[in-house]
Amino acid sequence: MASAFGIVSPTLPGINVRGMQNYRSLGAFSFLGRYRLIDFPVSNMSNSGIDRVQVYVSTRRPRSLTEHLGSGRFYNINSKKGKLQILFSGSGALNDAYKTDIAAYLDNLSVIKRVSQEYVIIAPNNMIYTQDFGAFLNKHIESGADISLLYHKVDDAKNAYAACEVLKLNKQKGVENIDTNKGDKDSQNIFMNTYVMKKDLLVDLILKGRELSKMYTLAQTVNVMLEELDVRGIQHKGFFAAVTDLESYYKANLSLLEPGKADELFHDDWTIYTRTTDACPTQYYDDAKVQESFVANGGHIDGTIINSIIGRGCTVGKGAVVKNCVVSAYAEIGEGAYLENQIVDKWARVIHKNRIVAEEGNVGYIGRDDVL
Repeated sequence: MASAFGIVSPTLPGINVRGMQNYRSLGAFSFLGRYRLIDFPVSNMSNSGIDRVQVYVSTRRPRSLTEHLGSGRFYNINSKKGKLQILFSGSGALNDAYKTDIAAYLDNLSVIKRVSQEYVIIAPNNMIYTQDFGAFLNKHIESGADISLLYHKVDDAKNAYAACEVLKLNKQKGVENIDTNKGDKDSQNIFMNTYVMKKDLLVDLILKGRELSKMYTLAQTVNVMLEELDVRGIQHKGFFAAVTDLESYYKANLSLLEPGKADELFHDDWTIYTRTTDACPTQYYDDAKVQESFVANGGHIDGTIINSIIGRGCTVGKGAVVKNCVVSAYAEIGEGAYLENQIVDKWARVIHKNRIVAEEGNVGYIGRDDVL
């Protein structure tokens, strides 16, 4: 593989996961009870032989993400020749619309310029997929394009992928336009906010974006430059989910409970690395019933769990029912409680035999540390 470094881009304006984003940055969101969203782009880079990775983090509530990433040693990044850098941005912007990826790169432009690798691969922190970036880079080089963009073809864009961008492609997979998903068509090429280009071109685009508008993202800047640059689309195959709001986060978790879906994302030869959390296996009591669910370690289950994700260290009391829920680590569902279609954040306690049910398609949220 040609020499490349990786960038995990910051959360873009327009993405708002109500409730959960009040406590942590998007990359720190729990996924499947065991992982964080940031684990997927960093693991893809590590597995692809990319040992130099820059992760861009907003200065708003960065603690959870920076603690999880640590030095990068959990991601099998070579400690001698490799490096995981956590770079901060956005401290001076009073309006969230100014907190673009271009603004983050400008805050750290000298760091980007000092990187010795010829190419850069950029991936987002809110999209879940596996991808061999070595193959992605090789296809890009073989095509002779200036920039290659990764996309996923979907047939439900009217009702999903809010805040995502779509690619209009010609028959040769050349990109003719990058636009927001307006929800007017089911079939769309969803842009996965994943790029490959030469580092020097990225620097030029960062400076061009600043010149065009302080609110421009990298995608908007590339869109303006389409007549001058050769930009191609490369199709992604396999599992793909984009977390842009609370509903999409909920669906991305539960979708992997469907038969065969997990096999599209997880592969024996492609480890998804995460920070190690040692704990005893979950203990199941005599009255425990678990159907079509994923339950992480360290928990105590004495109730009924149906089609749900249960995080580390959770308690489900006797007679309690958890159905179609995503429950984060160390939550407590007390005796006799009934939850359906809910996201339960970390350390929340539902302990008063409450019955909490949300309508399908309008997921409920129980906040971190809340007692109900």
